[in-house]
Amino acid sequence: MTRPAHNHHFIPGTDSAKPPLVLLHGSGGDEHDLVSLAEEVAPGSPILARTPILANFIETVLAGHIFARRPIAIGFSNGAIMAAALLLTRPSLLAGAILFRPLSPFTNDLPTRLDGTPVLVIDGDKDGRRSPGDGLRLAERLIRAGATVTHHLLQTGHSTTAMDREIAKAWLHEIVA
Repeated sequence: MTRPAHNHHFIPGTDSAKPPLVLLHGSGGDEHDLVSLAEEVAPGSPILARTPILANFIETVLAGHIFARRPIAIGFSNGAIMAAALLLTRPSLLAGAILFRPLSPFTNDLPTRLDGTPVLVIDGDKDGRRSPGDGLRLAERLIRAGATVTHHLLQTGHSTTAMDREIAKAWLHEIVA
């Protein structure tokens, strides 16, 4: 199989029992930005960093058996918005998502059924790039779509913190166990 031509970074991982991760960075970032965070919260997981034309690319990766199962997206800022859009428009594509500093990609609910897909939403209450309640509104939209959502509001700004990593690592361990 030929590798897809989209700009990406693939790390095979060392633990086949761990879920694969799709990393989606924020504005001004690149496909390497979240690798250290992913390695901290899910050591040994195979990692695919951000790509354009994302949903079709992920389907190509799955069809090519590069991943043994559906991935979990980890998105920060605009990457979290992209991951939420994937969940709401292509519900069978992802096994779950960790969304750092998100907001809803849509103004209205979609007829999507997420059938218990696990999602972690982490907001910062001092986030100057989001309006108060943006993450909570997205969490509620995902719940209405049938996702199993865990929402945290941390006393922090837009950047991720050690607390974000601790929460994400514990959540991921719980849903994979």
